[in-house]
Amino acid sequence: MTKQKLTDKEITTAIAKLPEWKVVDGKLNRAFKFDSFVAAFAFMTKVAFAADKMDHHPELFNVYNRVVIDLATHDVDGISNLDIDLAQKINDL
Repeated sequence: MTKQKLTDKEITTAIAKLPEWKVVDGKLNRAFKFDSFVAAFAFMTKVAFAADKMDHHPELFNVYNRVVIDLATHDVDGISNLDIDLAQKINDL
């Protein structure tokens, strides 16, 4: 899949369809809360497999039962179509 940097308007339109995602410091961002550390870590593992299939890797942050994910495409210096696609896959998990 070709990486394409999105305009601010395209990002706004896309995240309207991605519940709980927002733009923070130029990256798509979402926080998740789980019942336990193990549940949070299991989720991160699922995200890792989905991201690796796309060859597009997120920034994952974990503290106990919380996972925070940031998505940006460094090659295009911003948010791309790959970030939107990965955010949707993450929501589907």
